[in-house]
Amino acid sequence: MAHKPRPHHGDSTIGGPRIGLALGGGGARGLAHIPVLEAFDELGIRPYRVVGTSIGAIVGAAYCSGIPAADLRDYTLSVFKHRGEVLSRLWKLRRERFSDLLTPSLGNPVQLNAQKLLDLFLPEGVATDFKDLEIPLSAVATDFYSGKAVALSSGDLRLAVSASMAIPMVFRPVVVDKRVMVDGGVTEPLPFGFFGKDVDVVAAVDVINMPRGDAGRVPTPYESIFGSTQILMQSVIADRLTHKGPDILIRPNITLFRVLDFLKARAIVRAAEPAKDEMKRALETTLRRF
Repeated sequence: MAHKPRPHHGDSTIGGPRIGLALGGGGARGLAHIPVLEAFDELGIRPYRVVGTSIGAIVGAAYCSGIPAADLRDYTLSVFKHRGEVLSRLWKLRRERFSDLLTPSLGNPVQLNAQKLLDLFLPEGVATDFKDLEIPLSAVATDFYSGKAVALSSGDLRLAVSASMAIPMVFRPVVVDKRVMVDGGVTEPLPFGFFGKDVDVVAAVDVINMPRGDAGRVPTPYESIFGSTQILMQSVIADRLTHKGPDILIRPNITLFRVLDFLKARAIVRAAEPAKDEMKRALETTLRRF
């Protein structure tokens, strides 16, 4: 996959404000990050640093490797256009229970290998080591035994991203530097607190949302597990926001979509278009301030 150079008319690291961008977790809903990143490219603004959790780390790894957001959109819509294309990639896992990834059940947890799956779906051009990134990135994972969030920012990029996306019951935990890691969303679903004084402005994109459905309908076991996780993660975010929130907070309207709705990629990206415009307005306002 050949990539066109990213539009670059200005740089938050040169003369303008240094913008830290936090990309939250949320499974397939995190595809909404792509239109928001297009806002940066179309304005010719380059984030100073990106911190991502789970799907935010995946999208962030591709973007920080130098792949323009428009190319990420094209690639994503192509890969997830047909169920058959997804299954053909998953078939390469062979012994993994790949069919369960699209139809998981509480009684039969999938427990896939996160790094193998990641390698099957990442576009060409994504770096393998943090040192090769064009934009600094931190992938947030959760240390299972200490219960603390860990920002991984050096060494094996794909191992770190795999740890960040290791959703319990879907992926096996990932060992990084002899520490057992699970999904970063467990502790930091929206990692806007990982920026220091070297950043002038913090922008964050929250793609969690709350469970949706008729008030009287009993959820399936699958919906119950992931819906409860959504509630917990939103509680964590709400608590963080009471202390010190980001300067820019974008929340795409993607409540209709579930964690594993990757086959609805086109609809998710389309639903996030207003968030792209919202980010553009917020960035333009920020630039005027500086």
